[in-house]
Amino acid sequence: MRCLVTGAAGFIGSNLSERLLELGHTVIGVDSLTDYYSPELKRSNLRIAQSMPGYQFIEGDLLELRLEELLAEVDWVFHQAAQPGVRMSWGLHFDTYVRNNILATQKLLEAAKASNIRRFVYASSSSVYGNAPELPLKETARPQPVSPYGVSKLAAEHLCHLYYVNYGVPTVSLRYFTVYGPRQRPDMAFHRFIKSALSGAEVVVFGDGEQSRDFTYVSDAVAANIQAAIIDNAVGRVFNIGGGSRVTLNVVIEILSELVGHLNMRYEEEQKGDVLHTLSDTTEAHEILGYTPTVSIREGLSYEVEWMRELLCR
Repeated sequence: MRCLVTGAAGFIGSNLSERLLELGHTVIGVDSLTDYYSPELKRSNLRIAQSMPGYQFIEGDLLELRLEELLAEVDWVFHQAAQPGVRMSWGLHFDTYVRNNILATQKLLEAAKASNIRRFVYASSSSVYGNAPELPLKETARPQPVSPYGVSKLAAEHLCHLYYVNYGVPTVSLRYFTVYGPRQRPDMAFHRFIKSALSGAEVVVFGDGEQSRDFTYVSDAVAANIQAAIIDNAVGRVFNIGGGSRVTLNVVIEILSELVGHLNMRYEEEQKGDVLHTLSDTTEAHEILGYTPTVSIREGLSYEVEWMRELLCR
């Protein structure tokens, strides 16, 4: 298949691109290389894909590119591009989230409406749920995001649904639950924890560390994307993509201390917009997509530690 991956220089987008290439598909990667974190780090994420046959990279903004022409040569769209980060989405920064998460998605869907694409897979987020009163979270739970970021992801998810209902765009939305692993963004907790631990700096935890997450290793999230593109019954649906590894941050810290040695901890006030607990019900993803997470939290953390050691040695 001919694939378009937006956000191709990012954490999940770069891993997804490489897997698609390994499977024999061709990939057009698009990324605007914004400075939310180091563009050089993003460029380094592209190196493996750019060395593989069948890959083309386009640096550009989705709101400025000729998307109709781009999608004319595409079968599968994997829309990973977004302005990430819960804590930065408040106040004046919200304009950026509206632009990059909502407007860019709408423009891409408009181009998809006029194309012959076979699948449009949208990267949504468990942030759309907010502090849900009951766990595990099912796709039928009422979305009540508690951050502007979550609002923007939910709005784009709704756009995907309405373009499916009204125009037949074959959309699938995947609600990721805290994806981690090699190339994880520098602002994300595991990246910060491991980097601090390896450099001997303080490890800062927001809150008391008893907040829990359903952590999902990146290769499992990638596998879910590919299954969402392949399975016809997925069209028009929303799926939870969790890793089956729900633990507290304090348990994560215990595992990391075993992997890298003693961690010098500092606990600070919890941040607005952070939810207390997440746990996904992946029954729908399992039954329809054949999705089953395969990487445990300890195994996945060991892979991320290994990657971080290599990154710090560059």
